[in-house]
Order: sequence, then C-alpha cells, then structure tokens
Amino acid sequence: MENIRVRLIIKGRVQGVWFRDSTRRQAIMLGVDGWVKNRTDGNVEAVAEGPEDKVEELVKWCHHGPPHAKVAQVDVVREKWTGEYISFDIVY
Repeated sequence: MENIRVRLIIKGRVQGVWFRDSTRRQAIMLGVDGWVKNRTDGNVEAVAEGPEDKVEELVKWCHHGPPHAKVAQVDVVREKWTGEYISFDIVY
C-alpha cells in the first residue's frame, strides 16, 4: 500500500464541537500521522500522512466529523508524502 499525504480544510460548524480532538483520536485509531488545528477563519485544517486506505478513511470521516459538527465542505489537496510525522497532534 502506497503512503500518501493530504491537506484538508474542513468548513462548516467545526469549531467548539470537539472536531480537533475527535480527528486526532480517529487518526490514531487508523494509524495515520500528522496534525489538526483551528484556523482563524472558523475552519479546521489538517495534514494527514500514512497508508492510502487509512488516510482515505480519515478523509471520509472528516466529511461528517463528531456528532455536534455540521460539515458543509471538505477541501482535499494531495501533497507529496514526506514521512515527517511520527504521531497525530493538535497544533495551536
């Protein structure tokens, strides 16, 4: 399985609903590395690296997120895999 990297911008009601922590937990469960953070524009941004099937599963999860989120749109940009991450963290 090929390793991939994606950058996500998750739009909608995604701050104040445990989106970052839920994304971190989901990524750890899947074995995906990277980070997630709140953006000043009210969206959430994430970078995820790992096996293609696991990263794609995380992307699919981000389309709905945790129970109180209301995801309106997920922008996905595929980037060159770097392997620079060894965990999945919330960044500030």
